[in-house]
Amino acid sequence: MKNNTQLGIEGLTIEDLEHIINKDSTIDISEGLWKAVKKCRDYLDNKLADGDALYYGINTGFGSLCDIAISKDQISTLQHNLVRSHACGMGDVVPLDIVRIILLTKIRSLSYGHSAVQPEVLQRLIDQYNSKLLPKIYELGSLGASGDLAPLAHLSLPLFGEGELWHGDAWVSADAVLQEKNWEKLELSSKEGLALLNGTQFSLSHGLWSAIELKHLWNLATLTAAISLDAFDCRMSPFDEKLHRIRPHAGQIKTAQSIRGILEDSAIANETEKASVQDPYAFRCVPQVHGASWDSLQYAISVFETELNAVTDNPNVFPDEDAILSGGNFHAQPLAVVLDFLAIAASELGSISERRVYQLISGLRGLPAFLVANPGLNSGFMIPQYTAASIASQNKQLCTPASVDSIVSSNGQEDHVSMAANAGTKLTKVVRNLERILAIEFMTAAQALEFRAPKQSSEFIMDLLKSYREVVPFVDEDRFLSKDMHETVDFLRSNRNRIGELFAKI
Repeated sequence: MKNNTQLGIEGLTIEDLEHIINKDSTIDISEGLWKAVKKCRDYLDNKLADGDALYYGINTGFGSLCDIAISKDQISTLQHNLVRSHACGMGDVVPLDIVRIILLTKIRSLSYGHSAVQPEVLQRLIDQYNSKLLPKIYELGSLGASGDLAPLAHLSLPLFGEGELWHGDAWVSADAVLQEKNWEKLELSSKEGLALLNGTQFSLSHGLWSAIELKHLWNLATLTAAISLDAFDCRMSPFDEKLHRIRPHAGQIKTAQSIRGILEDSAIANETEKASVQDPYAFRCVPQVHGASWDSLQYAISVFETELNAVTDNPNVFPDEDAILSGGNFHAQPLAVVLDFLAIAASELGSISERRVYQLISGLRGLPAFLVANPGLNSGFMIPQYTAASIASQNKQLCTPASVDSIVSSNGQEDHVSMAANAGTKLTKVVRNLERILAIEFMTAAQALEFRAPKQSSEFIMDLLKSYREVVPFVDEDRFLSKDMHETVDFLRSNRNRIGELFAKI
């Protein structure tokens, strides 16, 4: 039987979100939130029935058409037309693990009772989530202001039987799925199209997915750096607590403490006599570089958690205050700048990792050139470093900020936009690339460390590498390494919990 998570008024954390996803939980909202949703819907229905006042997007057109009144008998058509007309996404299909977060965060935002959706609409979104019926959404089309309009339109089409849903292991027309499930096509009422399309859930979900991944990848980056430190026979003095006490950035302190904990029982690290007086920055400055990325991640998570528990459509309805307010909560600038910021932080973890790979293959510190016998006859680890450099370079290109751009739309009504969606999709590419670079460093450092035998690194590292060698053997002579690199990625993913438990102890 599946776990069920009830969403209440209390704020969700990123750990809560990760738990829901990893435990494959079904979701619902609390009785108090259901009451708030119904109260808000009833308030709006009564407001429209009692007068002829115009409210943006409720009984008017949209964007630059905001001054055109819509008659009561056309309000439902207006909402359906809005969803259909805005479903203009292009490009790659958004990965299903991110679509799942988009759907969950849209449910979360609508559940607070300030969006005036019918309870039936919210229930259908919950039923879709719990049935793993995920809409086909495309990466391109959102400007990150007025909400993530195009992607959220694709999210909403299946409510009335249009678009496609991932069902089982294939894309199926939403109409066919509704018939199979015996679900009625929903008729949208006043404001609902706008409530569904306005919002930052597309941009936010790319940030949330990336932050969850980066929590694990930061651990991996720091563990891999520790393996490289021993493989390159580095000094431990740069990680001394006294150094970081006098420059007390939280991430810097955490990184140095983590390295000390990982290598505490390493015979190589604890040697007092070292051949070199000082190590290159890629090794010596791990606390400063990894620490800065850690601090950036913590700040980004705080912003994402605020947005996760926010109402970001427009206009917003306040039944208790008898107010319907048109504002700009859909504007994703708070996300856009942080998504760009986090991409830079992730890219730097990959950049310094690639530099450690370069040092390890350079024939220094008693290691053979390219970490292989008979260099020249064998190229060894020459080209994995090329690949890491190529990926690191692409990440740097992807770090060009999206949030500094703005292109006027909707006949000048939407004259400043955030481009948060582009920032979010770029960030996910950087994060996936970072995982690949770290896998190359792990593979390289594992190879280099074997040349230190019979000297040993820490017990954890030696045990992990023993398991790794059951998947990826030592490279004696040239072979097809792309397969090894992909298998290293898979090995490290399968050992995330094992690595996470290590960091929880230190």
